[in-house]
Amino acid sequence: MSYLMKGFKCHSPVMCRVAGRLFKVHTLKNTLGINDQFKISRASSQLSSEKADSYNYIIVGAGSAGCVLASRLAEDPQSTVLLLEAGPKDTLLGSVRLMWKIHMPAALTYNLCDEKYNWYYHTTPQRHMDNRVMYWPRGRVWGGSSSLNAMVYVRGHAEDYNRWSREGALGWDYEHCLPYFKKAQTHELGPDQYRGGNGPLHVSRGKTNHPLHQAFLEAAQQAGYPFTDDMNGYQQEGFGWMDMTVHQGKPWSTASAYLRPAISRPNFSVAEKTLVTKILFQGTKCIGVEYVKNGQRKKVFANKEVILSGGAINSPQLLMLSGIGNADDLKKLGIPVVCHLPGVGQNLQDHLEVYVQQKCTKPITLYSAQKPHNMVRIGLEWLWKFTGEGATSHLESGGFIRSEPGVPHPDIQFHFLPSQVIDHGRIASTMEAYQVHVGPMRSTSVGWLKLKSSDPNDHPVIEPNYLSTERDVWEFRQCVKLTREIFAQKAFEKFRGPEVQPGNHVQSDKEIDAFIRQKADSAYHPSCTCKMGQPSDSTAVVDPQTKVIGVENLRVVDASIMPSVVTGNLNAPTIMIAEKAADIIKGLPPLQEKNVPVYKPKTLETQR
Repeated sequence: MSYLMKGFKCHSPVMCRVAGRLFKVHTLKNTLGINDQFKISRASSQLSSEKADSYNYIIVGAGSAGCVLASRLAEDPQSTVLLLEAGPKDTLLGSVRLMWKIHMPAALTYNLCDEKYNWYYHTTPQRHMDNRVMYWPRGRVWGGSSSLNAMVYVRGHAEDYNRWSREGALGWDYEHCLPYFKKAQTHELGPDQYRGGNGPLHVSRGKTNHPLHQAFLEAAQQAGYPFTDDMNGYQQEGFGWMDMTVHQGKPWSTASAYLRPAISRPNFSVAEKTLVTKILFQGTKCIGVEYVKNGQRKKVFANKEVILSGGAINSPQLLMLSGIGNADDLKKLGIPVVCHLPGVGQNLQDHLEVYVQQKCTKPITLYSAQKPHNMVRIGLEWLWKFTGEGATSHLESGGFIRSEPGVPHPDIQFHFLPSQVIDHGRIASTMEAYQVHVGPMRSTSVGWLKLKSSDPNDHPVIEPNYLSTERDVWEFRQCVKLTREIFAQKAFEKFRGPEVQPGNHVQSDKEIDAFIRQKADSAYHPSCTCKMGQPSDSTAVVDPQTKVIGVENLRVVDASIMPSVVTGNLNAPTIMIAEKAADIIKGLPPLQEKNVPVYKPKTLETQR
């Protein structure tokens, strides 16, 4: 999803000279403040030899969940907390401007395509997708994937959480999850029955008011779909303006919202560029972790708990490396078995999406913004004031619909973009065009991941098993047909050129299916690989208290513990999971809001 800053290289002499002057203006005025911040950060980032190598809590992974947990647990001055992150900080010398690739919203694909801040995973060849190897970027930096994502804030549908409860995650239904979404959030439109007003996570609406966003929302209503003024509130179904984790022109990652405000606390330490390689046990009791930093292997101990927040790939990988997983698989790799837990790495779920693209007859898309001279102008405005076209990800409108009659709540999601994206943004757009990202939300294809070897540096084998069921193939066909119907409405008449993708030559079901196999890609929502459920469920990995089943003093708190993938993007639900887990760990009574109304279609006999 690269839109404006693709090709905007650091080695551009003009940009470097001008940006350098800007950096001096902004940094020299605040040298003392930045130096003070740097000292605090540096001091808390080191595993100091002066401290005992023991903490109450060790959290592995400073991503969307880990930053939340660390901040919340460290609110208790009597609790010592250590947060370990494999990647680097998301700032340079305390400055977000010096790390503009992460902190300029429109520059987001630089990091999707850069191994410096990204695990850069790839799947196995997908046999139902012409044997394509799929690219899976995941954050490896302070803030994790919340520092790399497209800043879309979507909670999912209330029924997702009620389903979790039915699947064994008791206490995780909507009335127990909604309060934690609200606790995390400060929405710029103010608090209400669904929105929060006092949380660390700032959520806003897009400011561009682009005519193509307006046309998209108008066309959706012309096609018979409702407008919803808050798809995270009463009514998800319909089309409307997207909520975004953008604050004052910058992405509001969990590093910005939770980690940096907590970093000066004397009971909190954080270490970057620290790869945790193994969980340490005495029998089945977790006592700490082994890690590698600066080429040296060390150990650190937890006298209360170790909490894994590495995400849906790293958390199951670390469990398996440490002897928790399918015993037969572990023995084949020579890994001593601590606990036979066959669900580790299983139940892998993701969202697949495809881009339907239309040429635009007017020069109003983001195509011209990607010209070098315009990128310099946009970049300078953002560097100076955090405003302008660089201050948004441009995914400002979207929607959720049902694929057919009888479906009780939405199962297709749309993100609209007034630009063309090619190959995850790794190839620059070639024309004035607009597109919708569209895909099914509750696919029936389920995959797995396993260790490739006992080496922590080896990426695991990732098998999402995309499009392995007829239902999934049919749903994608619907995605293309329903998108074409929206793009054909009167609202797009003055903008609509020829269809770029799939193209007018793609009409039959067979041709659409072939297009999907060739062009669909991950929406970057891997989840469910350490499924939460009841201890009696042989496929569950953690119980509803987030404790790893069969061992002591070990939890997993991240998107991997979702029993099933939610209807929407995963960043907001992951933050909610961490907020709720923090209360569980602290022993606080769970928040609950009963009888909050949720929209239901008047009839299920029609699709819209």
